[in-house]
Amino acid sequence: MSDIFREVEEDVRKERLEKLWKSYGEYVIALIVLAVLGVGGYQIWERYQGSQADKASAALTVAQKIADPNQAAAAYDALTKDAPSGYAQVALLSKANALASGNKTSEAVALYKDIAGKDNGPIGAVARLRAAWIQADTASRSDLESLLTPINNDKSAWRQMAREVLAYSDYKAGKTQAAAIQFDALANDAASPDPLKERSRAFAAFLKAGGAANFGTVPPPAPAPIPGTPPGASAP
Repeated sequence: MSDIFREVEEDVRKERLEKLWKSYGEYVIALIVLAVLGVGGYQIWERYQGSQADKASAALTVAQKIADPNQAAAAYDALTKDAPSGYAQVALLSKANALASGNKTSEAVALYKDIAGKDNGPIGAVARLRAAWIQADTASRSDLESLLTPINNDKSAWRQMAREVLAYSDYKAGKTQAAAIQFDALANDAASPDPLKERSRAFAAFLKAGGAANFGTVPPPAPAPIPGTPPGASAP
């Protein structure tokens, strides 16, 4: 008797499964197809992205070998429009470098500042430093401070490089004592990169030895000849 009940129960289950499949089978198939297409589509997208990155890398290498700054800037500009995001950022920074090399200083500074305003990472930090160095001989210290503020704090990995620009600015402004103190601090900062330490140590020594003082010309200029004096004759 128990076998009969078991068979009836199995028939009922089978009937329920058939009803469920008839009602929802198409949805199950659709979900399976979508899952397969999703995996395949992702793999296709990954291959496409890799192909685009390879093309951008090759184009960037070609642009870096162009000697003429104007032609290089044009090549980098083309890359900024078509390359993947990371390559486009590097191309934009490289374009600014090319403009600076071609003596298009104002255009280069404007582009550096635009890059820095849109990027808070390494690309933006490098753009700030390059814009600051280009203007270090002409801009006021307050303008340089404003430009470098985002990377000139104790938590920034770029702070020593930002402070080197400001120390140089003080030197150019004739504030040699303040500049020497800053270069000393950079030279003795354990976190300063070794090349920066060496530069700062040398500059501090230069300033302490009076190297920034104007001692005139060596040798002193010869007196201007008196009109009518024969060439080679000594002035009285």
